[in-house]
Amino acid sequence: MTKVTLVCVGKLKEDYLKAACAEYAKRLTRFCRLEIRELPERPTLREEGEDILKCLRGHVFVLAPEGREMTSPEFASSVRREVDAGREMTFVIGSSCGLDGAVKERGELLSFSRLTFPHQLFRVLFLEQLYRAFMINAGAEYHK
Repeated sequence: MTKVTLVCVGKLKEDYLKAACAEYAKRLTRFCRLEIRELPERPTLREEGEDILKCLRGHVFVLAPEGREMTSPEFASSVRREVDAGREMTFVIGSSCGLDGAVKERGELLSFSRLTFPHQLFRVLFLEQLYRAFMINAGAEYHK
């Protein structure tokens, strides 16, 4: 089973966000081994970047506004490519201040929208899209 690591800077504070993430994490157990690594916010992006770089394994997707936008089926194809190759995947969500350039250089830049989202809410959006990608790849009815 494919290992997927989600590296996030900052902790979820609101119970409703924790519950939503827990629900998608539970759903994802049928497709992958998901690990969510919460890193502390640090005084500088460079320090946060150093912490993030230590956690990266396999194919790295860095979630950043300047990244490549894709549809849900295109994202599913990217996930399928890594699963079929037997590679572990790491996805990175930075803090509300963004990401250090060294982190952005380390992985494939991916944007979910040109809109700005709170980074804690984005974690829920990401987990839903990851679940959707696996459901698309499984040929399930979830994606409309």
